[in-house]
Amino acid sequence: MFAGQGAQVPGMGKDFAEANAEAMALFDKANAVLGFDLKKICFEGPAEELTKSNVCQPAIFVTSYAAYLALQKRRPTEFACAAGLSLGEWGALCAAGVLDFDSTLKVLEARGRFMQEACEATPSGMIAIVGASADQLKALCEKTGCTVANVNSAAQQVLSGSKDAIAQTATVAKELGIKRAIPLATAGGFHSKFMQPAREKLAPILDGIAFSAPKFPVLSNVTGKPHSSDPGEIKATMLEQVTGTTNWAADVEAAKSLGCDSFVEFGPGKVLSGLVKKIDPALATANVADLASLDATVAALA
Repeated sequence: MFAGQGAQVPGMGKDFAEANAEAMALFDKANAVLGFDLKKICFEGPAEELTKSNVCQPAIFVTSYAAYLALQKRRPTEFACAAGLSLGEWGALCAAGVLDFDSTLKVLEARGRFMQEACEATPSGMIAIVGASADQLKALCEKTGCTVANVNSAAQQVLSGSKDAIAQTATVAKELGIKRAIPLATAGGFHSKFMQPAREKLAPILDGIAFSAPKFPVLSNVTGKPHSSDPGEIKATMLEQVTGTTNWAADVEAAKSLGCDSFVEFGPGKVLSGLVKKIDPALATANVADLASLDATVAALA
């Protein structure tokens, strides 16, 4: 599992790079490809710079990919499938050989920049909804005009909407008897119609990049199923992901259907591991975010 936006934290990836020349080379290569000092921002911050979408998205990818390679070096592991949350799905595709490291970096810098531009063009936001039934969620969307951006588990969804819609959602949720509604500190309403300009700008970028069939199944946020082996279909689905609902719960269920009972999260934080446990407490989780967690995961896998 590859981490998504919001997991970033200054200092991420630093101990990997200082302990491993190959990891340091990844960050140096990222600097050369992107034309700015991503390594310095990852290692030192400031947090405000790291939070910018065009910085954050490639930064989390490089850190997560460095973590993935660090595990493979310490304990080569065959995974039955891979998945990622939003931008993390690009890390999963890279790990499966669908596109190379340099191309993934270029995609994510552009994707983040286009998404930030869309946020600035039309004010919008996101709000987490906890403990809503299907009927309550439907009524909430109908009353506010919000749409479902993320299905994190059966008990937790995230809605996107205009600034005005988000502002009234907490009140409407309370009226409907929904347990909790928590506004999120995001730049805008991701995975919604508000990202349509970003989707349109990203299309020609993907057209210019070579995609291959995945070496192992990569689960789609959009369909909740493995991606096709057809490169054109993968590109189309990843464009749809920009404006479509990210169904993480469906990805976890799809992994279970493939026989998975152990999940390893790569990148800063443990957000995805926590969501997996909420979906099915019986599933085993581990994470690789730094050298200490790498040691623990190697021991767990052994």
